[in-house]
Amino acid sequence: MTDAFSYSQSRPRRHGPGGYTDYQSYRRWLRDAFTFRCVYCLIREEWGRLSGEFDLDHFSPQTTRPDLSTEYENLVYACHTCNLRKSDKEFVDPESCLSDAFVKVYPSGRVEGMNPGAKAIISKLGLDSPKFRKWRLIWIRNVELAKEYGFDHYKRLLGFPEDLPDLSALTPASNSKPNGLLI
Repeated sequence: MTDAFSYSQSRPRRHGPGGYTDYQSYRRWLRDAFTFRCVYCLIREEWGRLSGEFDLDHFSPQTTRPDLSTEYENLVYACHTCNLRKSDKEFVDPESCLSDAFVKVYPSGRVEGMNPGAKAIISKLGLDSPKFRKWRLIWIRNVELAKEYGFDHYKRLLGFPEDLPDLSALTPASNSKPNGLLI
């Protein structure tokens, strides 16, 4: 397991906003819930371009489950590449199977699913393809070098973006977990 590609940061969602009529209204909540990185490949906002690199993915696609299109629990934060690869494929909830208990990331960049859900997601998205392995290995090494030679840069690479959302200023129609803002 590497610092850069640990699924251990996955945690139960501490927010429960509801009532938005447009799923994009959940973006700030989802950025926070997924610690500013793709639920699938773990690329971080801090590693990408300035904007436009992250989408909101419906893990139960809108084409088959339009009734879930604006349900917060059906949305995940995903990079554009993973979202395009997933397309309208039906997936299990990635939060239920993408964790350190079910995904092994090797120092070589290889990734392996340890349960059927993780295996299916890794296979369907090609997360263990040669291109993804090479990309992951480059970032593993970048983070290792920064940790060893430039700790401030290491903190930037694994840190949070400067434009953190102020969730306390948002007023969704409902919030099933209002105390999540206090945690």
